Amino acid sequence: MAKVYVLHENTEWTIHLTRQLDALGVPYEEWHLDEGQLDLSQTPPEGVFYSRMSASSHTRNHRYAAEFTGAVIGWLEKHGRQVINGSRALQLEVSKAAQYLALQAAGIRTPETVVAVGKQNILQAAAKFKGRPFITKHNRAGKGLGVQLFHTSEALETYLEGPTFEAPVDGITLVQEYIQAPESFITRCEFVGGKFLYAVQVDTSGGFELCPADACQVGDLFCPVGEAVSEKPKFQIIPGFHDAIIESYESLLAENQIGVAGIEFIRDMEGNIFTYDINTNTNYNAEAERAGDIYGMRVLAQYLSEQLERLRPTRNLFTDSMTI
Repeated sequence: MAKVYVLHENTEWTIHLTRQLDALGVPYEEWHLDEGQLDLSQTPPEGVFYSRMSASSHTRNHRYAAEFTGAVIGWLEKHGRQVINGSRALQLEVSKAAQYLALQAAGIRTPETVVAVGKQNILQAAAKFKGRPFITKHNRAGKGLGVQLFHTSEALETYLEGPTFEAPVDGITLVQEYIQAPESFITRCEFVGGKFLYAVQVDTSGGFELCPADACQVGDLFCPVGEAVSEKPKFQIIPGFHDAIIESYESLLAENQIGVAGIEFIRDMEGNIFTYDINTNTNYNAEAERAGDIYGMRVLAQYLSEQLERLRPTRNLFTDSMTI
């Protein structure tokens, strides 16, 4: 019997989805891909395969989970299986440089960014911003990995040579212009089945840890200076959100064969939108969803159920024969 297969490496982020699949009676199986083996001579089972592989998997001691998942997805795609968030999505998940190139190809504005390998090259990249504030971040990130704000190259050099420097897992650091927003929040747009679901406003005044999952609390990895911590909810769904950027995002997702994603943007002082992150392993915040009475994992489970139904034989009412 065909079923939904959930490919992942973090049960804490997947249990909310499997609960919804259980509630709908959808047959499913989890493939936990932090390690394992794959016989390329075998044929994959029938079903719908949904990848929730995360760029931050290495922070959970699953160093090669993304690489192994890439091999598994390649095997599935070679055999013509339906993979939601397949090889292209995984490529973007583990590389912000690839994300920015895809965004730019779609005509979507991104912050000015320089890719650098090696401490001296990171310093040289920072010189490009000529006195403007800038941030550094890991190319393969998630959970705000490596995000630091600097106002001078001297401060960056002190960090690079100091004990708190955090080397990226793939060796690639991005040096990026700092977008000054009039208010301390960013906007995250959620998509299921390639279609817009809702937008959530994320308060950044207490730090730039933006993972909405309930289990994702990694501390203040990025702290805008001089701002007080807000007592309002960190995540709030924006009722009736509409912006022309949504159409551009949906086109981007279709072009890159991404079914499920969260895309984050920030507005500068003039109201210009800068898109800086595509999360193909998206999570949802329970408190925000209860307040907004909309539930991403429920919609996702329904979407996976619909995709599975399309694989099943249907009965021809006129001939009473089974057809595909």
